[in-house]
Amino acid sequence: MRAALVAALALLPAVALAQSYRCVGADGKKYYGQSVPPQCVGQPYEQLDSRGVVVKRVDPVRNAEDRAKQEAEDAERKKQAAAAKEQGRKDNALLSSYTSEQDIEIARSRALESSQRAAKDLEQSIAALKKRRGAPDADTRAIDADLKVQEAALADRRKDMAAINARYDEDKKRYIEITKRGK
Repeated sequence: MRAALVAALALLPAVALAQSYRCVGADGKKYYGQSVPPQCVGQPYEQLDSRGVVVKRVDPVRNAEDRAKQEAEDAERKKQAAAAKEQGRKDNALLSSYTSEQDIEIARSRALESSQRAAKDLEQSIAALKKRRGAPDADTRAIDADLKVQEAALADRRKDMAAINARYDEDKKRYIEITKRGK
């Protein structure tokens, strides 16, 4: 009995080391073997332990050009996946923010309101400066400097309003795309 136990213990490392290989050949069929099957040459394969659990995955040896191409494809896939995830996040935020196209227009009006008021005030200020400039005792140099500042500020306000409109136009367009796709 003791001798049988010693013999069984001696065989344990051999059983533990027993391994096999598995791959999908170029023909699409699965192949198994105690060594890498000939159909697996040039194909990725897996090394299995005695219980059939994957111990190691092995890609075929590639040249540097193939490896670089594969890495570029992997990087592009990751980039596309990240972009899709980000777009999904943005779409969810858009749908959470608005319940209709009318909500988008209301938000646009609110966002434009202060810029429109400021632009109107600047236009009035510019008109007043131009009127003062025509006075006979006017300091035209100072007025011209003020005019330049006010006109630059007005141009900035108009750029801000254009950016606000563009943002809400894009939100509205995307909202329409998402809601039509969901129907």
